Amino acid sequence: MTHNYVRRSRWAVFLFCWIAAFSAAAQSSKSKFDLYEQTSEVAGLVIQYAQDYRAVEYFYRPMPTGGRGQQGTTLNSPEQRKRLREVGNDYLAKLAKVDFNAMSIYGKVDYLLLKRNINDDLLTLAQEENEYGQIEKYIPFAAGIYDLEKGRRRGATVDGQAVAAKLNDLQKEVTKAGESFKKLESIDMPLSRMGAEAVAGLEARLKSTFEFYNGYDPLFSWWVPKPYKTLDSTLLAYSKLIRSKGKLNTTQKEDASGIKGIPIGREELIRQLGTEMISYTPDELIELANKEFAWCDKELLKASAEMGFGNDWKKAQEKVKNSYVPAGTQPELILKLYNDAKEFILKNNLIEYPQIADETWGMQMMTPERQLVNPFFLGGRDIIISYPTNTMAHDDKLMSMRGNNPYFSRSTVHHELVPGHHLQYYMNSRYKSYRGDFRTPFWTEGWALYWELLLYDKGFAKTPEERIGMLFWRMHRCARIIFSLNYHLGKWTPQECIDFLVDRVGHERANAEGEVRRSFEGNYSPLYQVAYLIGGLQLFSLKKELVDSGKMTFRQFHDAVMKENNMPIEMVRATLTNQPLKSDFKTQWKFYKIP
Repeated sequence: MTHNYVRRSRWAVFLFCWIAAFSAAAQSSKSKFDLYEQTSEVAGLVIQYAQDYRAVEYFYRPMPTGGRGQQGTTLNSPEQRKRLREVGNDYLAKLAKVDFNAMSIYGKVDYLLLKRNINDDLLTLAQEENEYGQIEKYIPFAAGIYDLEKGRRRGATVDGQAVAAKLNDLQKEVTKAGESFKKLESIDMPLSRMGAEAVAGLEARLKSTFEFYNGYDPLFSWWVPKPYKTLDSTLLAYSKLIRSKGKLNTTQKEDASGIKGIPIGREELIRQLGTEMISYTPDELIELANKEFAWCDKELLKASAEMGFGNDWKKAQEKVKNSYVPAGTQPELILKLYNDAKEFILKNNLIEYPQIADETWGMQMMTPERQLVNPFFLGGRDIIISYPTNTMAHDDKLMSMRGNNPYFSRSTVHHELVPGHHLQYYMNSRYKSYRGDFRTPFWTEGWALYWELLLYDKGFAKTPEERIGMLFWRMHRCARIIFSLNYHLGKWTPQECIDFLVDRVGHERANAEGEVRRSFEGNYSPLYQVAYLIGGLQLFSLKKELVDSGKMTFRQFHDAVMKENNMPIEMVRATLTNQPLKSDFKTQWKFYKIP
């Protein structure tokens, strides 16, 4: 150990003790709005659990080869799952020893969310174990490869001739398993994916073992390369075979959309809502969305009448869609819309624009391929602009331009940048960043959507065209709740979802198809599309409770939400109101009145 390392270690210990002492003192003397401590009594366990979990995941996966990054496989091995379960149970035992009632509100919130995360990880591991048990019969050769890789982790000396013989035997086992598998007509798609991933993972483990010894161990290098290459190619072929046999067995009703997903059902929806700390049933959320939709309808008809179209809101919306800017000028429009929102927000003293956050957001252009799935802007650190390129078909160009017109884009720009997602990225990396593992779309998308609600409420949309543009997105968020929950409840087909977006919201049909496809065939959780409006309404309710009552200013409220970092909004509320919490807390906040 070097002298410099010792000095750094001593300084780290001193700094940690100083922060802990400062935090404890601050708890007893902090002012009403001094909510921004960077730690809590449980913060250490939150960080340690996350890092221990990742360390075990990394170590028991295929090791990096040739100085490159980690091999790409996400499926845990049986040994890996066992160790991850042990880590989870070990931390549950540590939490059980914590004096919950003696902690600050920040410690209690971290305790509850860490316990939730651990239990959710254990449930996921149990589900994976169950599915692995169903595909284990198709990979009887797995244990032999796992054993080889286990010895490689600590550099065990190997007998090259014996390894070559073992690989030769394993190749015959894989070939035999493949011949047997070919006789199957099909296999359930999720099991097919898991089987293919398991074999690909075995191939990656074999590769890391081979590359560790080959060229370094003389006998290994003489005996093993040929049988290794034969086994490697056999494994790759078997993985493709398993994937090719996958058949999507779904309760989804047949339709002409070509979109295939798997509705998860009421019970799983309720479980996931509970995990996200949403105390409403799927049916209640659909009722909430319909109530919000009715409000949007009234506002839309007012704007339509002001534009001279009476109750024919679709004609009014059509005029708005055709206001698109000429090709090549969309980035210039983005900057104007950003500055419009910034000027309004600063004038109304709603939030502070940190200089670096305001300075460092960037622009990217979205590819035509990506626009097929994401027809509108995306964002985060940068805004990713959806607008047609020269390679797109004529009709696709027009739909992209119409769907991203200046009035529709008015909301998406501040949603994606500051005070939306870009500000979130900026603040999350600077305040209580250890809470990153508590992240939820109800906070991520809810915060960005909240600003759409707040700015509309504050009069940011001055003309009827601007109101129609902002209402389009509000109706879109209502529609997302209605169509996604009805789909997962088994009531709607994808085609019915597409038609709903076209008829009730005014989507271009291709854009509606892209929206539904990414909802049910993409990597989104079933509740992701629900999270936008629901999270926004949670924050809007909290704003009424704390700002409208005079307990906090807008700036204090928005700063406090950001500095508590990403977590279920009911827990944000608990920290801001110093809510009494129990260690067996169950979600109960009713943030919206449903008749």
